[in-house]
Amino acid sequence: MNHSFFLLMFFGTFLSALSQILLKKSASQNYSSFLKEYLNWRVLTAYLIFFGVLLLNTYAYTKVELKYGSVIDAFTYVFVLLLSVVILHEKVSKKQILGNLLIIAGIFIYAL
Repeated sequence: MNHSFFLLMFFGTFLSALSQILLKKSASQNYSSFLKEYLNWRVLTAYLIFFGVLLLNTYAYTKVELKYGSVIDAFTYVFVLLLSVVILHEKVSKKQILGNLLIIAGIFIYAL
């Protein structure tokens, strides 16, 4: 088993989180028409990233056991929290921190 495919999937989770941030930034904007709301650069880029990650994961799953995929995908929640603080300047609640710590603890327990 090649560890570079794990890194590839891990990078894909980061990209997924980044695309979710793009969608949230787009949703917080006001648009003059329905078409501009759904066909602006943020939305199109986010869905392009989602599609790229889908292809990336499909390729990576040829070398990584299926049971590890869901564990790697769980990091998306952690990345979304971190990116929402850094990019969107959102406040983080204690519940969000606790939830992310539980996700990380679950990942470490599964890895053992």
